[in-house]
Amino acid sequence: MPARRAIARSRLATVLLLTLMLAATLMGCSSDSSSSSSPSASSAGASGFDGAALPREAPAHDFTLADQHGRSVSLSQYRGQVTILTFLSSTCRPTCPLIAQQIRGALDELGHPVPALIVSANPAADTPASVRRFLHEATLTGRIRYLAGNRAQLQPIWRAYDIAPALLGDASSPHAAAVLLIDHEGRERDIFPIEQLTPEALAHDIRKLERDPARP
Repeated sequence: MPARRAIARSRLATVLLLTLMLAATLMGCSSDSSSSSSPSASSAGASGFDGAALPREAPAHDFTLADQHGRSVSLSQYRGQVTILTFLSSTCRPTCPLIAQQIRGALDELGHPVPALIVSANPAADTPASVRRFLHEATLTGRIRYLAGNRAQLQPIWRAYDIAPALLGDASSPHAAAVLLIDHEGRERDIFPIEQLTPEALAHDIRKLERDPARP
């Protein structure tokens, strides 16, 4: 699964580069040619996702951690719902606040509750006070569950999701922070590297998964 996520991120970066190259080529065309060309029908890829689609058979690794209120939370308890999952640190800047704000924007746009989980990537720094401050600044208090534990609890989860905490802010790394969408059957379906993440794109893909005809 980590390899598939890394490949998906790499493919998304390649698509972005090709899109920019195509845009540059089109800019060089004559104004007559430009005016007669048809606009793009959609920014989504062939999969219909704005993010990078993952193989439908990829199951999400289950885990159980305590949230910011000390309540036990398992990923599997959200089976039947599309779920947002990301790995952040309450003290990393500027990447982690940016991701949190994009998630908050998507939740605002959707207008209905969607389970959203942040798993700590820095247990030493993610104290209860630091987590409360982080969620307050992102206007996510009461809207997202920030899951933490000790390093021994978190390391197997980091490995399962190909997370390298020290590289969270490095957008060029396949181990950098990203946002995953888990479908109603508990499968990894979509991934957003930081450079592709917007509230509109995230909300679009959540709606697509919520409309999945295979959903019970």
